[in-house]
Amino acid sequence: AAAVLPTKSAFSVASFPAAQGAPAKPGADLTGQVARYMVEARTRALPPDVAREAKHRILDTLGAIVSGSRLKPGEMVIRYIQAQGGTPEASVLTTKIMTSAVNAALANGMFAHADETDDFEPVTKAHPGCSVVPAALAMAEKENRSGMELLRAVTLGYDLCCRFLMALGPDLVRANHRSAEGTSSSFGAVGAAASLARLDETGMRYALSYAAQQVSGLWSWTQDADHIEKAFDFAGMGARNGVTAATMVQMGFTGVRDVLAGEHNVLQALSTQ
Repeated sequence: AAAVLPTKSAFSVASFPAAQGAPAKPGADLTGQVARYMVEARTRALPPDVAREAKHRILDTLGAIVSGSRLKPGEMVIRYIQAQGGTPEASVLTTKIMTSAVNAALANGMFAHADETDDFEPVTKAHPGCSVVPAALAMAEKENRSGMELLRAVTLGYDLCCRFLMALGPDLVRANHRSAEGTSSSFGAVGAAASLARLDETGMRYALSYAAQQVSGLWSWTQDADHIEKAFDFAGMGARNGVTAATMVQMGFTGVRDVLAGEHNVLQALSTQ
């Protein structure tokens, strides 16, 4: 059955002022605050209850991946990835395929949402697990990271996925005919992927910007009768976007330093308020 987020934040809200309900002060370096939060999350100890909840969500998503890989969206994306090839960095789960981390995140993400047994967060209706966990698994395998690093990355990904959508206002996103689920998934995935890439504060800034440029999704997914595009819209797309952003910055790509509060920023672009 669907798992949901615990009522408490994954990390102390004291380190993330926006989570306390107070708007950022004019001129405040909002992107810098989030970037530093992301860097610190990589080594911050998880309270036992948070660690347990994160493990449950990883396990829940793995179950969804196994079942989804045998459904039509899974079959279609396996064929697609086989045709793409790619440097063997990460596994397409339930298969013998090794491909690039970006391709693996896409495939495993589509698996994870194929049969609707992935988790969701009840306030925002976001589906964090189906994009965050595939992105984290792909990057962890590519970089040979530890289980604890994976756990912390997944926790951070859930945090960013839901908080970003809460900052925008889910109903305000949907009022513009956008998919709130597709909007949040890229930010959740980049949180997990950038953590496992071990980016510094500047790198986190750039990764957020590259994720913001890829944030997309229309509410038209409701018309997808075959559930193939929906598996991409909710999960595969966001997982792919997050890993793409993190690996680009890892390779030296630079970008906009303040995508959350600068001119024409992502909050202004996606929400009317």
